[in-house]
Amino acid sequence: MQKSIFLERYPIYSLEINKEESKFETLDAIVTYLEEQIAKHPIAKFITTFNHYEHTTGLENGEVAENIKDAKNVIFCFGPKLPNPQMLAVRPRSIGVVEMENSFVVSFLEAPNEKFHDTMEKWTKELLK
Repeated sequence: MQKSIFLERYPIYSLEINKEESKFETLDAIVTYLEEQIAKHPIAKFITTFNHYEHTTGLENGEVAENIKDAKNVIFCFGPKLPNPQMLAVRPRSIGVVEMENSFVVSFLEAPNEKFHDTMEKWTKELLK
């Protein structure tokens, strides 16, 4: 996992996986795996999978980098407590999965709860053979 600061303010974690190093052959198989992990988690709640590629290419002025072949976000929430209204600003969570020519890129925004952040890292690393 690589931590970086995106747009000078957002701490994101990402992992680029060469297709030969992935347990899964397709983006949809990775998405299904993540959905299954969320379903098995005692607190996580699956919300939806958003087809970001389809949405963006369907816009009149939508632009997608040529090297991106497909892109989806798996959206879910850990949310065991709701101590204040500001908590909603960091929920729900999203794990992005992008298919490139020879690799998959999986990324997510750093979670405020270290335990749940570690869970997302674990799920991502388990995509490797």
